[in-house]
Amino acid sequence: MNEDIYFMKCAIDMAYKAQEKDEVPIGAVIVYQGQIIAQAFNEKEESQSATRHAEIIAIERASQLLQTWYLDACTLYVTLEPCMMCTGAIVNSRLKRVVYGASEKRWIALSSLMDRIQMKEINHQVVYQGGILEEECANLLSQYFKDKREKKKLLK
Repeated sequence: MNEDIYFMKCAIDMAYKAQEKDEVPIGAVIVYQGQIIAQAFNEKEESQSATRHAEIIAIERASQLLQTWYLDACTLYVTLEPCMMCTGAIVNSRLKRVVYGASEKRWIALSSLMDRIQMKEINHQVVYQGGILEEECANLLSQYFKDKREKKKLLK
């Protein structure tokens, strides 16, 4: 099995854990030397903090484990393309590579930001690839929000 698909499935598992806690189902794992060293899911609702995205939590955990903020030998796998905030954390932590599932179509995100920034404007360029298990990742998010809307209708 392709390594990217395997690790994206691990990120999807984390997204399901988020969903079980009624969080937006986004999961992330960070891989170093072929091993998962950090995994996380969104915790915005539980923590009531806008910054508790899966990517940020995974970066924090990987940095703690490796005892460095410099993650230049690591790859982040995440079920949804990282937002602007997470893209900033990705660049600042010097992650080598980001692999995401579903593309972010509603907000400015990693690919649109990286496409706009030229090499001379920032000191770290991130290699990224989208579309790994895209349909599964997108369907998970779509179904979550569909279920939320239906539940809201029933409560009215």
